Amino acid sequence: MKKIANILILIISILLIQNHSFSAETHKFLKTEWTFKGLFGKYDRASLQRGYQVYTEVCAACHSMQYLSYRNLAEPGGPEFSEQEVKVIAASFEVLDGPNSDGEMFMRPAKLSDKFVMPYDNVEASKAANGGAYPPDMSVLAKARKGGADYIYSLLLGYDDPPADIKLDDGVYYNKYMYGNKIKMSAPLSDDLIEYSDGTKATKEQMAKDITTFLMWSAEPHLETRHKTGFRVIVYLIILSILVYFTMKKIWSRVETKV
Repeated sequence: MKKIANILILIISILLIQNHSFSAETHKFLKTEWTFKGLFGKYDRASLQRGYQVYTEVCAACHSMQYLSYRNLAEPGGPEFSEQEVKVIAASFEVLDGPNSDGEMFMRPAKLSDKFVMPYDNVEASKAANGGAYPPDMSVLAKARKGGADYIYSLLLGYDDPPADIKLDDGVYYNKYMYGNKIKMSAPLSDDLIEYSDGTKATKEQMAKDITTFLMWSAEPHLETRHKTGFRVIVYLIILSILVYFTMKKIWSRVETKV
């Protein structure tokens, strides 16, 4: 029975190791409560919808999300806007299409199947508009940066006056959580920068949390399904281990009786 217990502990430890390593890496970052953490973690739908609003009104002018389609906003496990709401959202953007029957390209309202509209035509255009710095695509940013959600949240709130021994060039800002502490993006958030459609107070901390939650979902849209599957696997393995134990005990009891 002790061996089975050790096996179960090993299995659970493997499933939890990602969360433990994440915490070890991000101890220096700002802390906040994330609903998507842990074995039973789930995305906060209201936060996801607010996060999309922050992205649209604050971030989308510079940062793309090229791996997201508008239809993803209505899919289970995500912001879960209604299909009609997403159609309205998509139609508010225009995309290049064609050629038409005359062989010409044309602009049309976006559809559910279209990818998020890009803020710039190409990488060089984005650099030219941002002083030579390339605003990274945000589709999988939460998984591409060490520290993940805690890093992004901290970065958004980490702008401060530089220490006396640090000199900054024009267009460069000091951020306590940026690698090297220097960043070309000015502080994107300020209190009451936007007005949330659900009436939530738009503090810097609230907007940072909401956009980070949205970016986490974008990077890992199947997180809830993965958590549910992991839990079911654990339950299955526990039941299987118990059955194997009693089966082996019964088999060996016959052998011991014969001996």
